[in-house]
Amino acid sequence: MSLRTRLLILVIAAMLVPASLVGLRFVQNRSSEINAALANLAASADDIASDLSEKIQGTAQLHYGLARARDLDTRDKAACSAFLSDVREEYPQFTGILTIDPDGSLFCDSLRTNRTLDLRDRAYFKQALVSRSVVVEPVFGRLTGISVLQIAYPVRSEAGSLKLVLLASFNLRKFAEYHHKRLLAEKDVLLIDAKGTVLVAPSTAGWTAPVGASIAGSDLLRFATAPDQKAFQEVTDRDGRTQVWAVAHSPSIRDAGLFILVGRSKDGLVAAANRRLYEDMAILAVALLLLLAGVWILATVSVGRQVGRLASMAKRLGLGDLSARIPPPHPRGELGGLMTLLNGTAESLEQQRAAIADLNQKLSQSQKMEAMGQLTGGVAHDFNNLLTVILGNSEHLADRLAGNKELHRIAGDIATAAERGSDLTRSLLAFARKQPLRPRDIDISEKIQEMEALLRRPLGEHIECAFALEPDVGLTSVDPGQLTTALLNLVLNARDVMQLGGRLTIEARNVSLGESDLDINGEPRSGDYVMVAVTDTGSGMTAEVASRAFEPFFTTKEVGKGTGLGLSMVYGFVRQSGGLVQMQSAPRQGSTVRLFFPRLAAPPNEDASPAEGIVTREGSETILVVEDDDMVRTYVESELKALGYRVITAASGPAALDLLRQSADIDLLFTDVVMPGGMFGPELARQAIQLRPGLKVLFTSGYSQNPVKAPDGIGDARILTKPFRRRDLAAMLRSALSTPQR
Repeated sequence: MSLRTRLLILVIAAMLVPASLVGLRFVQNRSSEINAALANLAASADDIASDLSEKIQGTAQLHYGLARARDLDTRDKAACSAFLSDVREEYPQFTGILTIDPDGSLFCDSLRTNRTLDLRDRAYFKQALVSRSVVVEPVFGRLTGISVLQIAYPVRSEAGSLKLVLLASFNLRKFAEYHHKRLLAEKDVLLIDAKGTVLVAPSTAGWTAPVGASIAGSDLLRFATAPDQKAFQEVTDRDGRTQVWAVAHSPSIRDAGLFILVGRSKDGLVAAANRRLYEDMAILAVALLLLLAGVWILATVSVGRQVGRLASMAKRLGLGDLSARIPPPHPRGELGGLMTLLNGTAESLEQQRAAIADLNQKLSQSQKMEAMGQLTGGVAHDFNNLLTVILGNSEHLADRLAGNKELHRIAGDIATAAERGSDLTRSLLAFARKQPLRPRDIDISEKIQEMEALLRRPLGEHIECAFALEPDVGLTSVDPGQLTTALLNLVLNARDVMQLGGRLTIEARNVSLGESDLDINGEPRSGDYVMVAVTDTGSGMTAEVASRAFEPFFTTKEVGKGTGLGLSMVYGFVRQSGGLVQMQSAPRQGSTVRLFFPRLAAPPNEDASPAEGIVTREGSETILVVEDDDMVRTYVESELKALGYRVITAASGPAALDLLRQSADIDLLFTDVVMPGGMFGPELARQAIQLRPGLKVLFTSGYSQNPVKAPDGIGDARILTKPFRRRDLAAMLRSALSTPQR
């Protein structure tokens, strides 16, 4: 069998499934069109009922106006009839407008018939005698013999007595004829009353019951009057023709005893859908034939040569040559598309190979960053242990050398340097987002001045940087390290949107916000604040982007250029500090991000200098100190004894548990969080509480990868962060010892 024949068979086999699916879809479309036509019947009936309801409302308004007309308030029958005749000419939809005396006799009418009628037997008149609103009833007019909708309105005096009944006979036949024309004569309109009397009959030859005839007992009447209506009803006449009917669902029209039905021949209803189905199937058949003819010609003319080019390309790709391409010209049709696809696939594979190499590089960088994070934690832990000893011993030296000013100053410098080292360690951990907030009462303007070089460094020479800092801003309680990270994030974001240069302004000043000042979530946060604003002249943001800018992981940067966490971190830090964030941005007008931190009402108390801190003995309890670092353990033991406490020391968790089993008078466990040997401080505390239910616990740590969770029975975890001063140690010990157990 030749390649051409095989290709043709393959195409035929491949087209069977989609052709079947398309054919099935055509059949489904036919069913959908029939359902739509049925739904249109119901909609048409409801539309006619809605129009009739509007006509009734309009007639009620007309009655209301006529009841107050002077020309109607007369006993001159001729004058009254003339007035109503003039009104009726303005409203041709009525066959007549007349007035009925309270005794049921006709007084005057727009037809000027001067007839005598007794209407006491009419249901609408009986209802009008006791009603104060419009009464509606479908009947055949006694003056005209035409099916009408009688719309009666009782006119009463100020005392409430009935003066007369206004009656307008709405022409149902003209109303139905209008809607029959509006429906392009494709649908039949049938109006019947609750007894089955035909008020308006369809004009088609298939309908046999004339106007005035009764269809009582028929399936159509039962369908129209049923309270739980079916959607549609099929009715077959004696000649075998089937009509599909839908009834209006308007409660007000049905309550008036009038039923509006819209019908259509079932053959006509499905004829359009069948015609569309036949047309679609014919188009599909022609399309399939043309496709097969095209495939046959294509296979005959150029399949052989083009398949050879494809085979050569595939062979080179199989050998790993991703630079292989099929050069143009490419033939038209499927083979040309396949060649283009193969070229695109080869190019995509080549790009993927380069992307994999780039991903490997990024993975290596990520591993380096992870290792740097681990290294940062380890360095922080060891460095803070060293700083604890340095800071503590510098305090001892300052106390001992109080009489030697030069050596006292040197001891103070050592303590200051140790504290700066501690700040540096906390800044590193805050940058890595591994440090809880450590708020301090600071002057933000001074802090930004200290950071000026750090903030200018990443901008480059193409961006001008200006600072507008008020000299007397109030103090705020914020974490300096987190503030540094937040400002760096904002500065880096501003740099990224000013690739061609621009101006960056950092501002700090006192502000007072009112109820109309909202944060980015629309919440009012009135009060006194210190505002820090970062303004750039970059590309700005649309309103949609600005509304999502602070969402976690939302970013407009390219893949690999940003995580979308920067602004969300800034927002979380400010809110955690009790403040709020505002942002103002517009396309090509730059952006301004404002951070508001609560302003302290009064300046904090000044801390005593290291040389001036005199600590009194504050306790006599027994404290078990667990610390793996020998120098830190020795320093803490010395400090605690100086404070008056009895001290027992251990270098590990298991050793501390042995001491707890042996000694009965230990009041507090003072333990490091991270220790070697597999037992960290929290686990030691848990087992210690089991041994001694009343034991108090105080943790200390230079760095912890995870938050410290206190075991059950001791309340919140108290932690003293290394390095610490003597006064901090004394205060935390008294606080821990004084706190009752939960």
